[in-house]
Amino acid sequence: MTVLFQDVAYAFRQLRKTPAFTATVLLTLAIGIGANSAVFTLVNAILLHNLPVTDPKTLIRIGDKDDCCVNGGWNDNGDYSLFATDTYYMFKRSLPEFEELAAMESGYAWRPITVRRSGPQTVAKSFTGTFVSGNYFRVFGLSPAAGRLFVDADDQKGAPITAVMSYDAWMQDYGGDPGVIGGAFYINTKAATIIGVAPKGFYGDRIDTNPPKYFLPMNTMDTVIGAPYFNDPDSQWAYIIGRIKPGTSVPALQSKASELLKQAYAPLKTFSDQRAKKVLPLTHVVLSPGGGGIQNMQDGYKDHLKLLQWIAALVLLVACANIANLLLVRGMSRRAELSVRSALGAQRRRIVRQLLTESVLLSGIGGLLGLAVSYLGAHALLALAFPDQHNMPVAASPSPMVIGFAFALSLVTGILFGLAPALMAARTQPAEALRSNARTTAHGASFLQRSLVVLQAALSLVLLVAAGLFAQSLNKAQNVDMKLDTTNRYIAHINPQAAGYKNTEVEPLYQTIVDRFHGIPGVVKVGLSTYTPMEENNWSSGVKVQGEPDRNKGASWVKGTPEYFDSVGTHIVMGRGFTAQDTLKAPSVAVVNKEFVKQFFDNRNPIGHHFGFSGVSKTPQDGAHEIVGVVEDTTYTSVYWKDHAMYFLPLTQRAGLANDADPDNSIDKDLSMYAGAIVIQTAHPIDGFEKVVSDTLGSINPNLTIVKFQTFKQQIDDRFIEERLIARLTSLFGVLALLLAGIGLYGVTAYTVVRRTPEIGIRMALGAARGRVIRMVMRAAMLQTVAGLIIGIPVAVFCVRYVKSQLYEITSVNVPVMAVAIGVLILAAAIAGIIPARRAASIDPVRALRIE
Repeated sequence: MTVLFQDVAYAFRQLRKTPAFTATVLLTLAIGIGANSAVFTLVNAILLHNLPVTDPKTLIRIGDKDDCCVNGGWNDNGDYSLFATDTYYMFKRSLPEFEELAAMESGYAWRPITVRRSGPQTVAKSFTGTFVSGNYFRVFGLSPAAGRLFVDADDQKGAPITAVMSYDAWMQDYGGDPGVIGGAFYINTKAATIIGVAPKGFYGDRIDTNPPKYFLPMNTMDTVIGAPYFNDPDSQWAYIIGRIKPGTSVPALQSKASELLKQAYAPLKTFSDQRAKKVLPLTHVVLSPGGGGIQNMQDGYKDHLKLLQWIAALVLLVACANIANLLLVRGMSRRAELSVRSALGAQRRRIVRQLLTESVLLSGIGGLLGLAVSYLGAHALLALAFPDQHNMPVAASPSPMVIGFAFALSLVTGILFGLAPALMAARTQPAEALRSNARTTAHGASFLQRSLVVLQAALSLVLLVAAGLFAQSLNKAQNVDMKLDTTNRYIAHINPQAAGYKNTEVEPLYQTIVDRFHGIPGVVKVGLSTYTPMEENNWSSGVKVQGEPDRNKGASWVKGTPEYFDSVGTHIVMGRGFTAQDTLKAPSVAVVNKEFVKQFFDNRNPIGHHFGFSGVSKTPQDGAHEIVGVVEDTTYTSVYWKDHAMYFLPLTQRAGLANDADPDNSIDKDLSMYAGAIVIQTAHPIDGFEKVVSDTLGSINPNLTIVKFQTFKQQIDDRFIEERLIARLTSLFGVLALLLAGIGLYGVTAYTVVRRTPEIGIRMALGAARGRVIRMVMRAAMLQTVAGLIIGIPVAVFCVRYVKSQLYEITSVNVPVMAVAIGVLILAAAIAGIIPARRAASIDPVRALRIE
């Protein structure tokens, strides 16, 4: 230990003697390790996140896919992850291998609730709420922060409506007021009692950008939000997670659950269709780890996060190569010192240990600085990935795992970039200390040093190409002609059902909304719809054209009011749009897009033809809707969704039914009657328009609140958050790698000039011109860069195959991107080489010879 302390103290003295070298190495390390730790912080918080529950390793989910939100029908591969209420109870009864099974709502984000505390002057507000089984908190092994959590008696039909509030909601909305517990509230205008507060740090059963603030028993779902699918054995709406008993074989349990599901599905109406009967034998479930909760968000972000990990690792590799070069140069400059120490009896392993101690000390300090960089970087990554989200259950602070990762990375980095220079320096012979430097015409830099520069150049090119491709992909995606107009358009999301309106009451409500908003100065168009073009939502159904064979195809559908198409900027290209006469009692009509015409009519004129849902009704309804118009192919949901067939229905008409011939599909069960958004076009921008909209809705009904307000442009921009994040970060990492490579090339070139000073002096004394000296130095520098290009170009072309799935309409490296990347790298190399080249050309021959 005494020797170790001596080595550390000596290392500190050596580092203090060369502040420029120390600062450069620490900065390089901080960038390399900090970038990796920042990305790993995000990876740890999202991909490796476990729920803050008791013993998460024993939690198992029945299912493995993101099948949000309410599904009907069957799927071709037979893999199910979303289940009906009856199926949940069947599993609960028939799978004693689970200590308990809990059910939870899959699509709570799409149907917010309206909450108002009882009392005078209280205001109704829109919140995210979720419905869960009575044993939900018990399965997770949680204790309340205040009050109590659900028990089985709370989740019985006819039980009083109760709710558990999230800890964040309790603190943010009510300041931790203990009077909330047992207090009377109104949820969707229904009287409810808050019985407790969930524990701090528990955000529900999944990572979500908008986690639930209220938990309600699932048997109150139909009463509170009017969810007829809750009691429908053919409607799948719930995820299931349970705690498995010790010693249970998961493969055997998976086989048993799959067989039970197959038996439960056989008698359902869904599988009465001949095509469905053929896929029934494929019915199965996949049991997956449940400790991290429902993995919807993880599945959506894992590809991009893994890509960022690889890019950050490449930056670290460039940084390590740079530091190794710096240490090699420093080691060569200390040859005289090491020769003296060797001549005085120092053993080679002692010298190597001393030099390694300096390297590990540098990397340790760099690791500490990297942690600081990672903390700031993780916050920046979160802000880029989830803008305007303030309740994200993702912490940017480094966890113990991240801290351990950073220091392990520091240690490995220190050993890697310190070992080779230490071994080379330790080979110094004692005799070198006893004689003066010999004149040399050597090339100065070693093969290893030049190889490291070549490696840096190659990796920098790969990162520059990646940055160019992702920037080009983002630009192409954002500039797609979506057939939408965002100019002076605003979107206010609403939930009439949560305000207490029944299906049969919405028609006059919508007319009132349109009339009130048209009374606001500057308002041009007012359209209502179930959802809007570029929000992350999609309703779809099978489509059967009357009088034609079933093509086994589906299409997305949206319901809207007469001014909806104008409000979003979609143009009618044939026939007509909706009119005020297309009411509930009028004949059912539809407008389809051009892709619908292509897929279902082979581009024949569809006007006057009828179609309806396929495979969902006992009574044939393929003539439900008459096509009265065709619109252009407006982009919905995502620009990545090609060949998107769509049809549009009047908001107050039935979906898929011409009348109430099917008693299982009465109007009381038709949730599509509820508008989800108002799209408002104005003649000019209006300051404070959100408050104007809120006041207008409040004047109609105090419970009619804004769920979310944004401009149409903001909504579209939000769909490119991930792409923008990747493009910016790849560009940043590419610039960092280029900077590090430039520093490395400069260092090696400058070192070469110093080593060859006597040689250059002789050349100039013999008549060599300054230009020739500059060309000689620049040629050596550019040859290393060209060697890097020769390696980097095929590597970049090869790597595109692994990221093309994340690029928009780009499948290979195109010439402009490659040319720009090569040009930028050559320019950086030229700048890095010209400085020492000019310095070499200014050498005084007399002084150079005097050095000897």
